[in-house]
Amino acid sequence: MTLGAPIRSRWVRAEPRRDVALRVLERIIRAEFPQGKIVGVQPMEGLRNANFKIELDNRAEAVVVRIYEHDRSLCQKELDLFRLIGNLVPVPEFIHAEPEEMDDVPPFAILEFVEGVTFRDLKCTRNLEAIGQAAYAVGQTLAALGLTTFPASGWLGPGPKVTEPLLEGSDPTPRFLDECLTSENLVKWTDAKVRDQLHELVWAHAGQFSEMDKSAHLVHGDFGKRNILVREAEGDWVVATVLDWEFAVSASPLIDVGHFLRYERCSRPLVEPEFSRGFVEAGGDLPPDWRRLARIVDCLALCESLTHDRIPDEFACELAELIRATAEDRDPCL
Repeated sequence: MTLGAPIRSRWVRAEPRRDVALRVLERIIRAEFPQGKIVGVQPMEGLRNANFKIELDNRAEAVVVRIYEHDRSLCQKELDLFRLIGNLVPVPEFIHAEPEEMDDVPPFAILEFVEGVTFRDLKCTRNLEAIGQAAYAVGQTLAALGLTTFPASGWLGPGPKVTEPLLEGSDPTPRFLDECLTSENLVKWTDAKVRDQLHELVWAHAGQFSEMDKSAHLVHGDFGKRNILVREAEGDWVVATVLDWEFAVSASPLIDVGHFLRYERCSRPLVEPEFSRGFVEAGGDLPPDWRRLARIVDCLALCESLTHDRIPDEFACELAELIRATAEDRDPCL
């Protein structure tokens, strides 16, 4: 079994470009706005693709130019996904897309710019009422996302279609963790006691993971607070849009549940119980002991990330503490 996701889907990568020659952006913009002149360019966050907020002289609303530099199939994948779920989940509108290379310009898309703040930034305000309202809306959005299903679980490509299984063989999830635990990088940042605890923990839940492996719902795959924009509308906080669908897979919604609750503390909750209440009331299904199981699922992703080379020490320390906290069933000290 190959450790982790296919190489095109790995989490930790070199940073995408934060600047692109103006002439290149102008060529991209002319594909949809031939008379438009760029009057403002602002780099935006992105894990492995280059994103820029563009202001035009002849358009009141800004647009986003997204250049798919890492995996060129991702443009078509996101385009197809948005067509599939656009009526279920708030996603940016594709104004124009070039899934194939345009001369020497990689695949790109021009998308609407959606006003809002990241859930991460809202959480930092400590406005408990606003956070609770937004968390409930996020739960509802995640439940709506799970209404889309596929014939089998696996990695998604253009279509969107399942291209290959997430993991293969019997007891793939516990075996996957065991392989991660042998990684030189992970061993460097965790002690033997924690690794033994993780091994025992995951194998103790092997039966539940076996059932989860059969789940084939649409999963965002990076359902973190920076990819969820929220805004206040008519006195309530709602989800404005969900960004960056490049890691979307067919799997169990608990993957997204665990990711969203990664930094939640039982001793000082901020998004619970509103998040899970919104999820369940909108039709989402949570199994018994779902909180613990979702945390273990997310820990697998953390362990996989810690196997990678060239992880900044600060990031590795954070991953290691999240992993230790899961193994010891306590709140993270972050």
